[in-house]
Amino acid sequence: MSDVLKVRVTEVTQETPDAKSFAVEPVDHPEMFGYRAGQFLTFRIPTDWPEGAARSYSLCSSPTRDEPMRVAVKRTLGGYASNWFCDTVRVGDELEVLRPAGAFTPRNFDGDFLLLGAGSGITPMLSILKAVLDQSDRHVTLIYANRDERSVIFAQQLKNEADKHGERLTVVHWLEVLQGVPTDATWRSLLAPYADRQAFICGPAPFMNLCEKVLPEVGMPSDHIHLERFTSLTNDPFAESSVEIDTSGPMSKVEVTLDGETRTVDWPRSNNLLDVLRDAGMDAPYSCREGACSACACFVLEGEVELAHNEVLDKDDLADGLTLACQATPLTDFVKVSYDE
Repeated sequence: MSDVLKVRVTEVTQETPDAKSFAVEPVDHPEMFGYRAGQFLTFRIPTDWPEGAARSYSLCSSPTRDEPMRVAVKRTLGGYASNWFCDTVRVGDELEVLRPAGAFTPRNFDGDFLLLGAGSGITPMLSILKAVLDQSDRHVTLIYANRDERSVIFAQQLKNEADKHGERLTVVHWLEVLQGVPTDATWRSLLAPYADRQAFICGPAPFMNLCEKVLPEVGMPSDHIHLERFTSLTNDPFAESSVEIDTSGPMSKVEVTLDGETRTVDWPRSNNLLDVLRDAGMDAPYSCREGACSACACFVLEGEVELAHNEVLDKDDLADGLTLACQATPLTDFVKVSYDE
């Protein structure tokens, strides 16, 4: 099966003056579009750049509801992909994508949630918020920062959710024109009551840095803090890649569970896990191939691996067994991994 999938745009909604949402449906292989709340789609962006162009956008829809997959795109100054989406994509257009991926998703509903979003960082938050409300009895507090009221993406949806789930959902809007830019002191005061929750954070870098700094200061354990950082891809994940599997050197074996199927294959120690699995015909997910996006994340259940490069998993993720298939090589003779945990 081809790595590249297609979706058709079924609805375009102007959410704010500089942001639109795009509902999409599979054109082919609908079975490849199962996803978890908080995951993203990677789109091919038309360009004549020799290195190609691709961007990842979080899904704001939830798999717990009978609703189409939807992403939101906020126009950024000089943003090649965001301006292409907002200026040219129309209903009926077919777009090339990779299968949904990403590790920014709740692993369980064992506690209450604190969602911290700014700007277009609301997109995975809305997906996670709906899943928590639909699949558990847990409480959710969303703190959503924007420049002003006109900048609030999904304002009506958030109001509807709060009206429907008022006893379990609290939505707090922080508007810079009224309250100023958040500071360490204001953020400590605001976040302190939620130190025992699971926190999910997405937004511009200064906002995320502030949250990442303040939450431990108010007593939140580091393994409760989950971040989603998007960076522009420097390679083209849609390009054909030729990988030579080196069977002449030391070998390990890997047992892998993916999409409910379990297989055991040889793993040459000089090749990364992603290349080995795909060479064996398994449709392992990926996006950047650079250790920068978590699309290829999976769990090591037995054995040990090492990562050549890692920009997204912190020490707690690694302690939980998460690894990046595109960067992982084996340290033990046998490794057991799962994408289905």
